[in-house]
Amino acid sequence: MAAPLAVIGIGADLVDVDRFRAVLARRPGLVERIFTESERADAGRRGDPCESLAARFAAKEAVMKALQVGLGCFAMQDVEVVRAPSGAPSLRLHGQAAAVADQAGVAEWRLTLTHTSHVAQAIAVAL
Repeated sequence: MAAPLAVIGIGADLVDVDRFRAVLARRPGLVERIFTESERADAGRRGDPCESLAARFAAKEAVMKALQVGLGCFAMQDVEVVRAPSGAPSLRLHGQAAAVADQAGVAEWRLTLTHTSHVAQAIAVAL
C-alpha cells in the first residue's frame, strides 16, 4: 500500500452566478481569456453554460488559494478543469501554474465542484 500523501494546501471559492453572468455579458471576450477550448465546449453542453463556467472559475480561484498565490501569478487558462467519463471533475495544470505547483511539491489534486442557478463552489486540495 502506498504511503498517504500530505496536504499541501486547500482552496475554496464561491461565485455568485448572476453576478458572473453580468460580468461575462459586459466583457464577452473574458470567456476566451479565462477558459480553455475544452472547458468552453463542456460548458456549452449544459443547460445553462454560465453555471458550469462559474464553477470552473471558482476552481481556478481555489487552485490559487491552495497554492497560496494571487491573481496574476499564472494565466487562468493554465488551470483546466477536465471531466472523467463518469463526470467526475479533475484538474490539469499547464505552463506557469504547473511550475508553481511543482515547486510547491504538489503531486496530485482533488477537486469538487457544485452549483445551483444562484451559486457555484469549488474546493481544491493540493497533495
